[in-house]
Amino acid sequence: MCGILGVFAKTPVNQLLYDGLMVLQHRGQDAAGIATAEGNNFHLHKGPGLVRDVFRTRNMRALPGNMGVAHVRYPTAGSAYNFAEAQPFYVNSPFGIMLAHNGNLTNSEELKQQMFLSDKRHINTNSDSEVLLNVLAHELSKLTQNQDSCDNADLVNLIFQAVCGVHKRCQGAYAVVAMIAGIGLLAFRDPHGIRPLIFGKNADNEYLIASESVALDTLGFNVIRDVAPGEAIFIDMQNILHTKQCCDAAKNLSPCIFEYVYLARPDSVIDGVSVYEARLNMGELLAEKVKQIVPLNEIDVVIPIPDSSRPSAMQLAATLNIPFREGFVKNRYVGRTFIMPGQTVRKKSVRQKLNTCGQEFKNKKVLLVDDSIVRGTTSREIVEMARESGAVKVYFASAAPPVRFPNVYGIDMPTRSELIATGKNDEQIAKEIGADALIYQDIEAMKAAITKVNPQITNFESSCFDGCYITGNIDAEYLDNVEASRKS
Repeated sequence: MCGILGVFAKTPVNQLLYDGLMVLQHRGQDAAGIATAEGNNFHLHKGPGLVRDVFRTRNMRALPGNMGVAHVRYPTAGSAYNFAEAQPFYVNSPFGIMLAHNGNLTNSEELKQQMFLSDKRHINTNSDSEVLLNVLAHELSKLTQNQDSCDNADLVNLIFQAVCGVHKRCQGAYAVVAMIAGIGLLAFRDPHGIRPLIFGKNADNEYLIASESVALDTLGFNVIRDVAPGEAIFIDMQNILHTKQCCDAAKNLSPCIFEYVYLARPDSVIDGVSVYEARLNMGELLAEKVKQIVPLNEIDVVIPIPDSSRPSAMQLAATLNIPFREGFVKNRYVGRTFIMPGQTVRKKSVRQKLNTCGQEFKNKKVLLVDDSIVRGTTSREIVEMARESGAVKVYFASAAPPVRFPNVYGIDMPTRSELIATGKNDEQIAKEIGADALIYQDIEAMKAAITKVNPQITNFESSCFDGCYITGNIDAEYLDNVEASRKS
C-alpha cells in the first residue's frame, strides 16, 4: 500500500511533492523518493526512512523542475531492507522514464523471464515495480522504434497503446505515475481498480495525481475524479490533459476493501466513498452483531484502539447507548504496527505506541473496538494492558471480518501462518488474544457499510476475508510459493 504522487506544474514542484509525501506518510514508512524533470533531465533523491529523514535542504535544492513523481514505500514484494528498491525507478530507453508504483504484480516472476529471454531487458532488483517499469518501457519502445518523427497527438496515442500492452501482460494490482522525459506525465490504474488513484487541478491549471484525495485537499487542488479501472491519463508538455480507456475487456470497479477498513486516512474519499462515513457505518452494523453475542448490561464502556477504529467505535457506542471513552493514549512518534517489518519489532512497538488511562478500565467491563485483527499480536498486547489496568472483563470487537487468507495485491499479510484466524473459530481466537468474547463484523455487513455511501460500487477486492482473488491467477501453488519465499 505505497503512496504515490505525480505533479505537472508551472513552478518548481519539489516542495509540493515533499508536502504531498508528508500527507501520505501513513501509506509507507520504509523509504521515500522524489524525482523531478527539468527539460529532458531527471533529478532523483531517495533513501530509507520517513520523508522528514530522507530529505534535507540540500536534497531539495538538487530537485529542480516543474514536473515530478514521488513515492513512500511500504514493502510487500522484495526485501524490506533492500533500499535499492526504493522508488521511483528509472530506465533510460525509450526517451527516459521515471516511475512510481503502488500495488503488487502477481505474475512478476513470469514477466522477469520474459524480460530476460525475449525482451532483452535487465532487471536489477527483486522489485515488481522495476518489472512493471520495464514492461511499460518495452511496450513503448516497440511502438516508437520505427517512428522517425510524429506529432504530439500520434505520440500520446502510442503512449496509450503502450499502457494497453501493460494491461495485457501484467496481472495484479497497480496504480502508477510516470514521467517520460521531454514528453509528459503519465498515470494509469489496473483493470480492476484495486489500488486507489485520483487526480485534480488547481486554480493555476496545474495537475496533481495521488493515491488519496487528502493529498489534493491539503495541497490546494480540486478533485476532478478518480482514475477509472484500466484508464490512463496523460498530461503533455503543453499542459493538456488526455485520457483513454486502455483495457480491451471492461472490468467492474473492485477497490481493495481494506483501504476503507484501515489503510486510508479517514478524511480521504476513495472512488466516491468517504472513508470516515464508511467507518461510521461499519460501527453501526457492528453494534447489531455485538447485541447478539454480549448482553448490553455486560458492557460498561466502549473504548477504541486508536486511531483508525475511532469512527466505528464512536458509532457503535452511540447505537448501543453505552458510554464512549478514550482509554488508550497514542504516542504519535511510533509508526503503524501493522506495517512494521518483523513480528518481534511489531510486538515491542505496541507498548511503545499505546499507554492506558487506568481510570477508564479499573473495575469496568470494557468493549475494545479495533478496525481489524490480522496477526493478533497487537490485540493480545492490548487486552493484556486492559486487564493490567484493572478491567473486570474485556470484550473485543473487530470492525472487519476475520482475516483468513493472504493478500497478494499490496498488503503485508502474505503467509497463512502469520494470520491468527487461519484454521481457528471465533472462540479459539478470543482465547488466543485473551478476550472474554470476540465479535467480528460479517463480510456482507462490511460491504454494505461502503455501498451505503456509494451504491454504484458493487464489487470489492476482499480476498483476505473471503479468499476470492479477482485477478483469477492465484491458486494454492502460488500461495505456497509466496509463503516459501518469505521463509527463505
